[in-house]
Amino acid sequence: MRENKLVEKLKTCDENAAKDFLHEYTPLIRYVVSPILENEHDREDCISEVVLKAWKNINSYDSVKGNFSGWLTAIARNTALNYARKVVHTENIDEFQNQLVAPEPTPEEALLNKEEQKRIIQAINSLSSKDRTLFYRKYYYMQSTAQIARETGLTERAVEGRLHRAKKRLRKLLGGDDIE
Repeated sequence: MRENKLVEKLKTCDENAAKDFLHEYTPLIRYVVSPILENEHDREDCISEVVLKAWKNINSYDSVKGNFSGWLTAIARNTALNYARKVVHTENIDEFQNQLVAPEPTPEEALLNKEEQKRIIQAINSLSSKDRTLFYRKYYYMQSTAQIARETGLTERAVEGRLHRAKKRLRKLLGGDDIE
């Protein structure tokens, strides 16, 4: 009975009811959340989130469907599980990104990279217009040899031959090995 009075007061947004709610149900929320979240800081954040959700969704509570403690337990458990997933996911993403992200290049490295890019662009631009087009379609746009052949009217073998000669020329211009 006392539970129903508290719920009715909460539905009217009574400030005293909010204080009573916190006093009465924070231990239950803590009991539900604690086994799911090990970190005390995460636990406190989650408890705050549960209280906020309960406050915002109090009008969705229906005493015919179950008691208030059960409703609140479900909210607490689901919020804690979602919070745990989010924490694990964020930690994994941070760890994964740290592995993937290359360190910022030094000014010297940035200058060398820029000069190398210019050399590559000049080498590609030295190819004939048709070879340059084939090269871009294959290695920049990642089109298949069959697709390039269909769209240019060449045979697949002709496309492969032209690409082979273009790569050989680029290797020579860029000072790379002439070995395949």
